[in-house]
Amino acid sequence: MVLVSVLLPSYNHEKYISESIESVLNQSFKDFELIIIDDFSKDNSRAIIETYQRKDKRIKAFFHEKNMGIASTLNDLHSKASGKYVAYVASDDVWDKLKLEKQLAILQKNDSFVVWSEGEIINENGSPTGQTFTQMHLASNRRKSGKIFEELLNGNYVFGTSLIYRRDFALDLRYDEKLKYLNDYEFMVSLAKEHEFFFIPEFLAKYRIHGKNSILYNNTKWNQERIFIYKYFLSKYSREITKETRAGLNFNLYRCYHDSNEKILANFFLLKALKSSWLLYEVKSALTKDKNSINNLRYFMSAEIRGTLTSLRFRF
Repeated sequence: MVLVSVLLPSYNHEKYISESIESVLNQSFKDFELIIIDDFSKDNSRAIIETYQRKDKRIKAFFHEKNMGIASTLNDLHSKASGKYVAYVASDDVWDKLKLEKQLAILQKNDSFVVWSEGEIINENGSPTGQTFTQMHLASNRRKSGKIFEELLNGNYVFGTSLIYRRDFALDLRYDEKLKYLNDYEFMVSLAKEHEFFFIPEFLAKYRIHGKNSILYNNTKWNQERIFIYKYFLSKYSREITKETRAGLNFNLYRCYHDSNEKILANFFLLKALKSSWLLYEVKSALTKDKNSINNLRYFMSAEIRGTLTSLRFRF
């Protein structure tokens, strides 16, 4: 049995998938299998994958006969893994050659962690943009190691391509196939509910920004899934989380409904947030230079939201 199963879901990334595969094959640590499932790509991805499979026996490639979606593909990948640990790489992202070596050094000391790292943002040509993955997600000052469950409930900032953890952690977990864009978010929260995370502040992987990133591709659908998942978190975890976290989830729902121009529902969730300690919590977090809280407060102090509060006769 190999030590690590590397899971690579592929879909329409013929321009980038060779670099992604080679970044895995060129790892300094060699005891792994690379499992690739192509989700019925319409471009030349399949031919590229088959070429690499013929060259390296560590590659196990499978091809869907119709498009099943990313969640189904990830579930299939997990079912085919045999290693003690699982790691991920997206077909448009890239690993540093020392990624597995450095992360396994942590797991050899304590394999109860879910290990992840900082990511470098690159453009479609592979050039660095000067931004990090956590900066892009306004998470530079958010907790990254230890128990991060409640932190994640108010927004996912974990770099999926940098993850590695024991395969048995996910035996009872599945990616929700009803979610096209945020299935990884729900999965990450489920992991964080049961396990502590360990963050390595190095660029062990690169996240590529290009015109076909899923978040950029259909923002309306992505926003609808945010509404679904924040409501799901409130329903499932409300009794286990702090008042501040509940308030943050309600404020996130306000922003989602506001962005969807559903004012009645937006106002409902805004008031739910304000009736708890949301504002005090955000001010305290902003004073520690938490960029997510600073961004929320700027949004809160906008002329439009002040007008909403006036119309609702809200008093501080």
